[in-house]
Amino acid sequence: MNLSTFLIQTLNSVQYGLLLFLVAAGLTLIFGIMGVINLAHGSFYMMGSYLAFVLSPIVAQSFGGGLISMLVFGVIIAVIIGYFLEWVFYSFLYDRDHLQQVLMTYALILVIEELRSILVGDDVHGVPIPDWLSASIALGDVMTYPVYRLFISGVCLLLALGMYLVLSKTKLGMMIRAGSVNREMIQSLGVNIQFLYRLVFAAGVAIAAFAGMVAAPVSSVYPGMGQGVLIICFVIVVIGGIGSIRGAFIASLLIGFVDTFGKVLLPQAAGVLVYVLMAMILLWKPSGLFKAGS
Repeated sequence: MNLSTFLIQTLNSVQYGLLLFLVAAGLTLIFGIMGVINLAHGSFYMMGSYLAFVLSPIVAQSFGGGLISMLVFGVIIAVIIGYFLEWVFYSFLYDRDHLQQVLMTYALILVIEELRSILVGDDVHGVPIPDWLSASIALGDVMTYPVYRLFISGVCLLLALGMYLVLSKTKLGMMIRAGSVNREMIQSLGVNIQFLYRLVFAAGVAIAAFAGMVAAPVSSVYPGMGQGVLIICFVIVVIGGIGSIRGAFIASLLIGFVDTFGKVLLPQAAGVLVYVLMAMILLWKPSGLFKAGS
């Protein structure tokens, strides 16, 4: 492997890891704070990709906007959907055992997939890369790297930084971190736990949908695309520690590097390397890399 190839695979690893972090961050917040095993979280990633496919031409024709406008409209729609789902569905799951949560959220996957089939169809779709991000940067004499992938990494890093600042430097973040450790305590202190849950869930859905929207131009939009992402994100949550955003960030980058370089260096074993990494970390730290709320 020459230097140019190594640099390209490193950039791919970072970009993939950061996208996974956006999905896993919402999952670990919902799991760590609300105590709900949300199997439908991958469907929110898929929803974001389909929103990008549907909104891109509408925003361009009706508002004269492009990628940024599409992302703004998509995030607003995702927040509304997330808030609505928590209100009419997830709010009834908090006192149920985990088996019921798994069964009910799996049923939600089927509902979302059926709605997607009715509204959009079952074909594979593509989302065009904006003209202003369609260029490539030369890496060496032969290889190039797409500017849009660098854009994805930059946006994901900014969003990760924003999440860190909100969770660690604001009163809202303090309540979220406290709620992930002891929800009864913060409720006894006068915090509106119901509103906090809905806010966290809506944010988790919006972040997952945002990841799907920014990833859509570099990957196909197809039925069931959220299921594979969901499995990897549960691995990230387990490795990083349930309820830990910092753990999810580090675990996502680890998964990104192991998966990307595994496919290049050990293609025959690439499918199991992520799970080998999880097993090794859990043997060392059974509760994950970090504690909840960190």
